[in-house]
Amino acid sequence: MLLHITHETLYDYAPGVDTAQHMAHLQPPDTPYQTCISHQLDVEPPGADIDTRLDAFGNFRSYWAMSSFHEQLRVCANTVLRTHSPQVDLVDAMATQGASGDAIAASPLEWAQRSGMAWEAARDLYCYASGQAGDTASEFSYASHHAPVDTAFAAYAATSFGVGRPLAAAACELMERIHRDFIYEALSTEISTPALEVLEQRRGVCQDFAHVLLACLRSLGLAARYVSGYLLTEPPPGQPRLTGADASHAWVSVYLPDLGGTRGLPHGGWLDLDPTNNRAGLGTPGHDYVRLAVGRDFADVSPLRGVLQGGANHTLQVRVTVAPVAE
Repeated sequence: MLLHITHETLYDYAPGVDTAQHMAHLQPPDTPYQTCISHQLDVEPPGADIDTRLDAFGNFRSYWAMSSFHEQLRVCANTVLRTHSPQVDLVDAMATQGASGDAIAASPLEWAQRSGMAWEAARDLYCYASGQAGDTASEFSYASHHAPVDTAFAAYAATSFGVGRPLAAAACELMERIHRDFIYEALSTEISTPALEVLEQRRGVCQDFAHVLLACLRSLGLAARYVSGYLLTEPPPGQPRLTGADASHAWVSVYLPDLGGTRGLPHGGWLDLDPTNNRAGLGTPGHDYVRLAVGRDFADVSPLRGVLQGGANHTLQVRVTVAPVAE
């Protein structure tokens, strides 16, 4: 699927800003499930030199400084990207595992659920052992600012994580329970709303549900990461697609050690879980998803942030459009 993505952010400052430094995560990477064909980041007022490089998690991170007075900032990212179905790597993965031909017809999620590693065995891989190298996914098993470790999260997750249950099946059930138990309600939270409060209120938006799922998995000692990106949405039948009416999206990926490591599978052992839409898949929930960045939580991969001198008050507008190029 060929997609055109426009992500526009507009700040109006009062009073104006004298100097500023900004950082953005707005350039999608190439993965086995997507290929970035073109990407352009435009900043107004113009004149800033944009420096883009990889961060510690392998994401594209762009920096720029603004040394002149301005009362408005506009940042617009235009991207053309092709997504690839997760079914493409399923056949290769099945062949690598030596499964029967009948199993190839299974969906990526169904195949992931055949991962046989018990969740306790996965958890134990991240425990410190003297003289042994740690697992590369260990950094995603610790608490982070927006996804703390707490007994309340462990208690909520416990229903899905019975003794000896395979990690993939348990994680998928936990995702389904969050989808069922929580109400999606726009403007019901802010990014500063603690995940524990979201767990108690049972309402929020996609980034809240992602943080709750992360906190549940990490409170059990498992490795999971936050994924920021986009999801192609379809307008109601007979109505045109509205420009700027989409939004950024967020979901989670949990590490399945028995599908990662040195096996060389395209998904790298990561099972993506979207509790907002109850969708999952190896490496991506589907070909209508676009990955921007991965990190410990939202704080690592926020689309845009900055440090300002001035601009004590501001208004913010964000307009996102994700549309097939054919349109």
